[in-house]
Amino acid sequence: MNIKNIVLALFLISFSIISAQENKKWTLQECVNYALENNISIKSSVLDTDLAEIEKKGAIGNFLPSANASSSHSWNIGLNQNITTGLLENQTTQFTSAGFNVGVDIYNGLANQNRLRRANLSRIASQYQLTKMQEDIALNVANSFLQILFNKENLKVQKEQLANNQKQLNRSEQLLDAGVIPRGDLLDMKATVASDEQRVILAENALLLSKLSLAQLLQLEDFKTFDIIDQEYDVVQSPLLLQTPESIYEKAKENRTELKIAKTNLEIAQRDLAMSRGAYQPRLQGFYSFSTRATSLERVTGIALNPTNPTSVIGFVEDTSQNVVQPNFNPVLGRALPILDQFENNKGQNFGFQLTIPILNGFSVRTNVQRSKVALERSKIFYEQEELTLERNVFTAFTDAKGALNAHEAALTTLEAREESFLYAKERFDVGLMNAFDFNQSQTLLANAQSEVLRTKYDYIFRTKILEFYFGIPIIQNK
Repeated sequence: MNIKNIVLALFLISFSIISAQENKKWTLQECVNYALENNISIKSSVLDTDLAEIEKKGAIGNFLPSANASSSHSWNIGLNQNITTGLLENQTTQFTSAGFNVGVDIYNGLANQNRLRRANLSRIASQYQLTKMQEDIALNVANSFLQILFNKENLKVQKEQLANNQKQLNRSEQLLDAGVIPRGDLLDMKATVASDEQRVILAENALLLSKLSLAQLLQLEDFKTFDIIDQEYDVVQSPLLLQTPESIYEKAKENRTELKIAKTNLEIAQRDLAMSRGAYQPRLQGFYSFSTRATSLERVTGIALNPTNPTSVIGFVEDTSQNVVQPNFNPVLGRALPILDQFENNKGQNFGFQLTIPILNGFSVRTNVQRSKVALERSKIFYEQEELTLERNVFTAFTDAKGALNAHEAALTTLEAREESFLYAKERFDVGLMNAFDFNQSQTLLANAQSEVLRTKYDYIFRTKILEFYFGIPIIQNK
């Protein structure tokens, strides 16, 4: 029984978790945070920052000396001069060498310093690019979130309109049976109900598509059950509308990411010019090398010739397993030194400085300098263009937000008038002083006014978010 109870409890817990996940409704904060962690574009920007960090490590590594070890082993078979006796012999020798080299740049036109500064600037630029991508994603998420809220409320309006018209249809049937209205009014009311049903379907489709759009923006795999919380936003005048566009622009110049990116790219172009000019300067390097070697004579067989008179034969030579190397041959013992002793005796070191002065290199340095100058001028123009674009965007955002507020206030006034007009039309229709067609027209105008209030409401909220965005107020507080 205890095991059964445990299994049942685990089943109920898992079922409740699954149900909670399926019925979960996302807040704007949750949507933004999830998008910042899972959006593909942001992940790509994160990889760019990782690459910039790797480039910085590579630039730091240029300050370190270069060190390399080498070794070789070769066989020489045939008629060769015996390095011990000086005689020409048919022999097989093995030659082994090993070495170690170290090099360091003492001066190279400050290329390493400029390369490191450029790597630091590239790393900063990649971080700005990541921030810009996060800001854009947050703005898109907020827009999609508000669009869903608008579609939800618009669907409620359309359903309410359908319900009211269905009631009027039922009443019209009763009035027709009582002989108060003609049959044409009933047909007009049926057509109105059919049109309302189509509007409900369109509103449902719009809501579904807006949910799908936000779910894809969040990179959600299961978007069929995706939904957001019904969050209410009050329409209040933003304090930023009390300021001037010029003051908002000056504030935006201090914190807008796209301007920081353009400025950093300008500094990178300046570093590129300094690096290309550094190639005009001489390069001084220090070097050190260590080497050693040994030779092993495996087999000697054949006719030994006198090196001073090749036509004179000295005698027949046969020797195996002799280790021979000069100057490590011991004449007293009549044999070569061991391999390890040869390595010890043949050690050598080499060190010094190397100065390279560029004189003529096919105008490659000059061409690189000119190319860097053009890139620098382009970066300056791009920075100026970004300032102009930012100024235009700020003024546009300010005008749009102010216009959206005026449009919403006008829509409220229109709605109030349409509500009074509809009540008056309803009273006349109920007593038979207005036909169904005119009454339906009044009701349609009321529904349109309600939808316009919703549209202008969320349009103003989003326009305000954009204006705050340029002022430096984030779309949503990051966790």
